[in-house]
Amino acid sequence: MYLLWIELSRVGTMFNFMTEKAIKEAGKVIEKPLVQMIQIKKTFSGIPANDCVDFTLKEGSVHGLLGENGAGKTTLMNILFGLYEPDSGKVLIKGEPVKIHSPLDAMNLKIGMVHQHFMLVKTLTVTENIMLGIKSTRTPFLDTRMIRNRIIELSGKYGLDIDPDAKIWQLSVGQQQRVEILTAIFKGADILILDEPTAVLTPGESEDLFSILRELRNSGIGIILISHKLEEILAIADEVTILRNGVKTGETLVTPSTTKQELTRMMVGRDVLFNFTGKDVNIGKECLSLDHLCAIDDRGVQVLQDVSFSIKDGEILGLAGVDGNGQKELCQILTGLRKTTGGTIHLYDQDLLTMTPKQCIDNKIFHIPEDRQKSGLIMDWDVQKNLILKNYDSKSISGRFCLSEQRIGEQADTMIQEYNIKTPGREEVVKKLSGGNQQKIILAREMEGDPELLIASHPTRGLDIGAMEYVRQRILDQKANGAAILLVSADLEEIFQLSDRIAVIYNGRIMGIVSPDAGISKIGMLMAGIMETENVGVDA
Repeated sequence: MYLLWIELSRVGTMFNFMTEKAIKEAGKVIEKPLVQMIQIKKTFSGIPANDCVDFTLKEGSVHGLLGENGAGKTTLMNILFGLYEPDSGKVLIKGEPVKIHSPLDAMNLKIGMVHQHFMLVKTLTVTENIMLGIKSTRTPFLDTRMIRNRIIELSGKYGLDIDPDAKIWQLSVGQQQRVEILTAIFKGADILILDEPTAVLTPGESEDLFSILRELRNSGIGIILISHKLEEILAIADEVTILRNGVKTGETLVTPSTTKQELTRMMVGRDVLFNFTGKDVNIGKECLSLDHLCAIDDRGVQVLQDVSFSIKDGEILGLAGVDGNGQKELCQILTGLRKTTGGTIHLYDQDLLTMTPKQCIDNKIFHIPEDRQKSGLIMDWDVQKNLILKNYDSKSISGRFCLSEQRIGEQADTMIQEYNIKTPGREEVVKKLSGGNQQKIILAREMEGDPELLIASHPTRGLDIGAMEYVRQRILDQKANGAAILLVSADLEEIFQLSDRIAVIYNGRIMGIVSPDAGISKIGMLMAGIMETENVGVDA
């Protein structure tokens, strides 16, 4: 009996070997999943963020994770990285069931995550940042030389081009992102999660990042790419998982025949416009003019240098540039929130520099700020109060002697419905809403005021594709109504879609004002400060 069992085992082993060999000879690869998330469920306040979601990441592949705002993408990855624990479901790493209670558990399982907002100490060097949290083998001394040499080795292997002795504050945003990737690789990650990795990169830096990701993929590392930019998914991903309202709606291989339209239908359940056509608008008189504007930031550092441009009624001027090149300070000046150190600004024939923030509002200068939580909303107030922040003295919401709660509620209900703000009700505290819905409250408040000058700073940041389409169309509607619009955005697709002219800012200076026909390559070089141009083919 024992001999019979041995013989059957031998035959079974030979059969398995022959089957595997036959599959390989047929050109098929036996793929071992790095990650399997099975029937993951996670709820917040009774609302499902992930509802029985399955997700698989294969070795040596880039897997895109798509979905509308609030679809559950980040929640799913936070579970994988140990920031949340699932209510139910299983996680398998390389086929083995695991419990991930913290990011430390995730890192011990060789999972790394590069967050959208970098986790670096800017006053330390690259080597010192990577050393943080690593136990020295020479206690009480540090392994500085060994770690530095390893950084050089990995940097060369994957084309990261990082100086281990450079301080973080000396590096560009793209280089800082490479340090984050290098940190994960140094700690042995063979599963890498990237959350909106190109949000703060120039087109050239994005291409460099994709080259690095391809090298990592070729070395067997599995990469999960959370992104709302469909072009990125189509350019780099091998597979895509799509979530809608916390439920997995589809999984597909990315092939040359895969289209943006196909992916968006799976994301939002309908077709979405990618090319916007506004009404023909006659450009009117000059609304805003800046001449040789200069300003310093909160640290006393020169942040705007000799900035000059103008915007006319019915015109959209796009301001392109990587975040942190003076855009925030410029918007603050135009809304009366910051003083200048030189230059002039005129709104029609009025001196805008003498206006207070309230006078700017009274002159119909409305502003969508880049930081919705710090500058756009009072987080502990409810939805309806935030919606009336700028028109609290309006007769439309006033009763005989004081504000009318009934009128405020009716107006809030109308705006909630029109802007598709997902909230349990108008009395819900704003801090309990998702970031995208917080942004919609600001959009509703600012666009309902019939602005003369609309300063839209990153108006679709944090919004899903369907909401982006709606907001962009509303901006074009404001243009059709004759508003002059300054569109500040790090999303070049948005800049190209909506702008009549594009001004490019770098290090606080306008590098050039060009037509959208100038192309992404030229815009990218201007954004990187590589070239400067005269205003080409446009009226300055």
